[in-house]
Amino acid sequence: MQPRNMSMSGVVDLAAVKAAQEAKSKAEQARAEAARQGGGGAVSPADLVIDVDEAGFERDVLQRSAEVPVVLDFWAEWCEPCKQLSPVLERLAVEYGGRILLAKIDVDANQMLMQQFGIQGIPAVFAVVAGQALPLFQGAAGEAQIRQTLDQLVQVAEQRFGLTGLTVDPDAEPGGADQGAQPEVPAGPYETLLNAAAEALDAGDLGGAVQAYKNVLADDPAHPEAVLGLAQAELLQRVQGLDPQQVRKDAADRPADAEAQIVAADLDLVGGHVEDAFGRLIDTVRRTAGDDRDAVRVRLLELFEVVGADDPRVAAARRALARALF
Repeated sequence: MQPRNMSMSGVVDLAAVKAAQEAKSKAEQARAEAARQGGGGAVSPADLVIDVDEAGFERDVLQRSAEVPVVLDFWAEWCEPCKQLSPVLERLAVEYGGRILLAKIDVDANQMLMQQFGIQGIPAVFAVVAGQALPLFQGAAGEAQIRQTLDQLVQVAEQRFGLTGLTVDPDAEPGGADQGAQPEVPAGPYETLLNAAAEALDAGDLGGAVQAYKNVLADDPAHPEAVLGLAQAELLQRVQGLDPQQVRKDAADRPADAEAQIVAADLDLVGGHVEDAFGRLIDTVRRTAGDDRDAVRVRLLELFEVVGADDPRVAAARRALARALF
C-alpha cells in the first residue's frame, strides 16, 4: 500500500510504465464489458466524493485509480484551511462529471496513510493514477489554480493511461454501482507481451524487455505503451555498466564531442535531470555539423519519447532545437 511517486512531468519511472500498461488495459476491458452489457455501471454524482480510511485504501483508491484519477484530500476537523478547501474540491469533483474521484482522508484517524505519503502539513492534496501517487499541492490553493491542476491531471490520465473516467447518471441511486468489481474479460492482444516486458524490467532483464516491446511494435508500430517502454528500456540498457564519473569527465573535457555528450545526456535523464539532458544536446547541436549533429538530434528525439510529448519541458526543448537547427 506504500504509494510510489510518479511525476506528472514524465521523468523516467519504470513502475509507472508497468502501471500504465495494466491500467489502460483494464480500462479498455471495463469499457468493452460495459458496452457489451448495455452500458451499465453508472454512478450517482454523490458517489464522486467518498470518505476513505486505511482499511479501504487499496479497494477505494488503488483499485479505482485503474479507471479514474483519484484525488486525495488530506484534512482534519481542527484545520481551518481544510474547511475552506474541501468544499471547493467537493464541488469541482461533481462538476468534472466523473473525470476525477475525490477521496477524503481524515489524518487524525489515518495516521499511517499520512506517514506513507510523507505529509508534513495539511491541507495536502495528492492524486493516484494507475496505482501511482503524485503530489498536487499543499495549502489552501485558489480555485483557478485547482482547476488548472485538475485539468492537467485529467489530461495526463487520459493520454498516458487511457483513463476516461466514470459514467455519471444523475438519476442513479447513490452507492448503486458496484465500485469494487472488475469485469472478467479476455486479455487484449498485446497484454501478455507487455506484462512480460514489465516483468523483465522489474527483474533487470533489459534485453528481454527490449525484445518484448519490439515484438509488440512489429505488429503495431504506434502502440503507445510499447513505444514508451522500448525507449525507456533502451535508455537503461545504454547506461548499464557505465562509470558516471568518467562519463561526466569526458563530457566536460570534450564539449564538442558528440558521442561524449550523448552518453552524458543519457545519464542526466536516468538521474532525473531532464532539462540538463535536453540542454546538453541542444548546445551540442549548435557546436557540431554533419553526421555528428544528426546523431545528436536523433538521440534528443529519442529522449523526447522517454519523457513524453505532453511534458512542457519537451515542448520547450523542441522549440530550442528548432532554433539551434535553423
